[in-house]
Amino acid sequence: MREQKKLGLFSSIAVVVGLIVATSCLVSLGTGMGSIGRWFIIPLFAVMFLNMFVAISFSELHSLMPNVNGGTGQYLLAGLGSVPSVVGNIAAYYVTMALAATGEIAMSGMVLSSLFFPSVDYRIISIIILIAFYIVNYFGLEAYSFVQNLVVILLIGSMIILGILGVAKAGSGEVVDYAATAPSFGDIGGMSGMFGMAAVAFWLYIGVEFVIPVAKDMKNPKRDVLLSMMLGLILLFVVQAVLGWAMTNYVNLDTLANDPDGMPHMTFAVNMLGNVGKYWMGLVTILAAVSTMNTCFASTSRIMQGMGESGMLPKFFSKTNKHGTGVVGLSLMGISILIMLLTNFAATNGITFIVLAASCFWLTTYCMIHIATLRLRKKYPNHPRKKWLTLAGIPQIVGILGNIYMIWNIEAGKTRFQILAIFGVIFVVLTIYAFIWVCGVLKAKPFKAISVETINKNLSFEEAVAEEARLEANKTAVGVSTK
Repeated sequence: MREQKKLGLFSSIAVVVGLIVATSCLVSLGTGMGSIGRWFIIPLFAVMFLNMFVAISFSELHSLMPNVNGGTGQYLLAGLGSVPSVVGNIAAYYVTMALAATGEIAMSGMVLSSLFFPSVDYRIISIIILIAFYIVNYFGLEAYSFVQNLVVILLIGSMIILGILGVAKAGSGEVVDYAATAPSFGDIGGMSGMFGMAAVAFWLYIGVEFVIPVAKDMKNPKRDVLLSMMLGLILLFVVQAVLGWAMTNYVNLDTLANDPDGMPHMTFAVNMLGNVGKYWMGLVTILAAVSTMNTCFASTSRIMQGMGESGMLPKFFSKTNKHGTGVVGLSLMGISILIMLLTNFAATNGITFIVLAASCFWLTTYCMIHIATLRLRKKYPNHPRKKWLTLAGIPQIVGILGNIYMIWNIEAGKTRFQILAIFGVIFVVLTIYAFIWVCGVLKAKPFKAISVETINKNLSFEEAVAEEARLEANKTAVGVSTK
């Protein structure tokens, strides 16, 4: 008997929201509101539309290749070729996840240190958490999977309640006079200053495409893939805009932007509700971090295992232990996070620095997704599409330009140079690796796109490249024979 699909629209929206919201989002929201005041709601709104354009591209690519298991890697393979596929996949789902997980683990250590162990270095607590998650995932014990839905309810519910209380000024703490210190349009540097915060706002929506892998379990994927992403983004904007507004009623802008502990959301909760707010937000922060870290460890190890099996990475990445865990990818992830924790990377540069560095890689992958969409639209003009969404390529063109703008204006001054330097060096290393692997090992053409028909067979990366080479050889042979 065929298994009944269970995911309705509400559940699909929950997947989108649950995977996007993390403690780093709360930090970014506080930083953004503190930096330019309530003007931050405008780039938050604008970036929502840029992510809707991302959703449109992913939705169209999904309609072209509905049978693929992964998403981004196969879409880039069909649209741009082997090298962009390898670079995009590793950039978005290893580099970004390692940076994000470092931020989440560091945040958990800081919160636990602040609440319960003030004399203990947060790094010691963070490393203990890291080891615990490594062990849990090593044994394939998805012990925290049941927490995911609970975390979504607690986190979104708490954000809504805290936001409403803050906007209504109904907390037990002292309300600050926002109007007395509110920056004018000129004070924030006009349009340039306002939209210079777009990269911070971008992190509050990142990961909308994670709904694609569960599309096969949806009752109505043709409708709900795009609709769930769109409604999820709108929900996130409303909740985060209200919460951000609330923060400015209880914390002065300078403290929000430059919180001494790097946790502006905690400062807000304490200022508004005292110890109740402290422990409430502390619990929510830890639960959200647990959910995000579990997702990062579990998904990244599986993705890298799959990349080893498909030929995107060396075969040893495909090795699993007796519990079915991809130990090489898991260990690489753990070591990367450990190094960043030991070097005090999170505290020295701040969670926002990590978030912005990670954003560069995801923004680059999104640009590649938009380009792949345009190329495949031209290559397969007769494929049924929702014509009102194509709009002569405007969503993709605006999306690409907007993403490039965010990368270029990722920060100001010396910090901007540091972020772009980290991004540039890692991106160059990934590109060199991709060329060596694709051209030297697989003997494939670096930018030879694989047909959608081949991709839909759900072959491995290596098999798809070989299949396409075989088809190309047959066409050449037929052409020679005809002549």
